[in-house]
Amino acid sequence: MKYVGSKTLNIRIIELIVFIVIWVAIFSVPFFSQRLNNAVNWAKVIGEWIRMFSYLIIFVVNILILVPKFLFQKKYSTYIGLALFVILFTIGMSISLGLILTPPQPMEMPPMDFGPGMPPMELGTGMPAPLGYRPVTQPEQKSIFMILTDEMIISLLVVGAGTSFKMVSQWLNEESRRKDLEKEQLKTELAFLRHQVSPHFFMNTLNNIHALIDINAEDAKNTIIELSTMMRYLLYDTAQGQTTLKKEINFIESYIALMQLRFPKKVTVTLDVPKKIHDIQIPPMLFLSFLENAFKHGVSYQTESFVSFKLEQMDNQLNCNIKNSKHNNKENLDKSYSGIGLTNIKKSLKLLFGNDYLLNIYENDKEFEVQLTIPIYEDKMLVH
Repeated sequence: MKYVGSKTLNIRIIELIVFIVIWVAIFSVPFFSQRLNNAVNWAKVIGEWIRMFSYLIIFVVNILILVPKFLFQKKYSTYIGLALFVILFTIGMSISLGLILTPPQPMEMPPMDFGPGMPPMELGTGMPAPLGYRPVTQPEQKSIFMILTDEMIISLLVVGAGTSFKMVSQWLNEESRRKDLEKEQLKTELAFLRHQVSPHFFMNTLNNIHALIDINAEDAKNTIIELSTMMRYLLYDTAQGQTTLKKEINFIESYIALMQLRFPKKVTVTLDVPKKIHDIQIPPMLFLSFLENAFKHGVSYQTESFVSFKLEQMDNQLNCNIKNSKHNNKENLDKSYSGIGLTNIKKSLKLLFGNDYLLNIYENDKEFEVQLTIPIYEDKMLVH
C-alpha cells in the first residue's frame, strides 16, 4: 500500500503544479495588456488582480474543501449551498475592496480649441462653448446588477472548471489505485494457484517412490535425493514468481526421469528440447500440469503408451507441444481431464499473459495433444 500512497502523492503534486502554472498565467494577463509605451497602468492592473484574486479564492476553497468534503461525499445540497455562499461572499468583498483601493477616476476633459490664433480654454470658466463644439461624453458605467451578474457567471465558470479538473484528478487517482489493487490481487491469486500445484505434484511423486520401493530400494533412495533437489527448486528458486528457462528445463528433465522409473518399458517417453537456448525469465511450472496430465491419462500398463514433450524457442515466442496416447478405459474417458493442475494452468496463463498467449488442445481416438505458445518479452531476456 506504500506504493499506492506514493503514486497518489505524485498525482497531487502534478495537480498542484498545473494549478500554479494556470493561475500565474491568468494573473499575468492584466500586466501585459495594460503595458503601453513601456508604462504600466497599475491602477487598472491592481483592479483586475483584485477581481482575479476573488476568483482564485473561490477556486481554492472549492477544490480543497467543498469538492472533497461534500461533493465526493455525495452531500450535494450542502455543496451547492456552500458554493453559492462562498461565491456571493467573495464577490461582495471583491467589489467593496475594489471600490476602496481603486475608486472611479474623474474623467479629464481636454481644453477647447477656438481655432487658429485663439488660446485653448478650459471648461468651467463661464465662457460659452464655440460653435460646433461637442463635449466629450463619459462612457456609460455598468449598473450594480450587471456587475453582480457578470461576476456570478464568471465565478460559476471557475467553480465548474475547478470541479471538473478535481473530478478528473480523482478519477485518475482511483483508476491508478484500482490497477494497483488488481495487480496485488492477481499476485495473491497466482501464488495460491502455485501453492495448489506443488502439493499435487508432491503427492504424485511420493506415490511413485512408494511404488518404486518394492521394485528397487536403491533406486528409491536415489529418487528421494532427486525429489529433494526438485522440492528445493519449488520452494526457493520459484519464490519470486520468476525462474529461468534453463532451470525449468532441468526440472522437467528430472521430473520425466523420475516418472520413467515407475512405468514399464512399454511406455515410450520422448523429450525434445533445444541444446542451445537463449536463457530467459519465465513464470515457473508453466508446463508441469500438462505434463502431469499426460502421464496420468496417457499411460496404460496393459498396452503400449507414449508421452512426448517438445520445446521450441523462436525469436519472440516459446512453443511447447505435449502429446500422449489415449486408451479406452473409464479413467481416460473424461474429456475434461479434470484435476487441479489443468484448471490452474489455464487460470495462471490468463493472469500472467492476458490475451498474449495461445493454447490449443486437440484429441482423437488415439492421441491427446496440447500446444502452448507464450510470448518472450525483451525485458525478460537474460544476457550472459
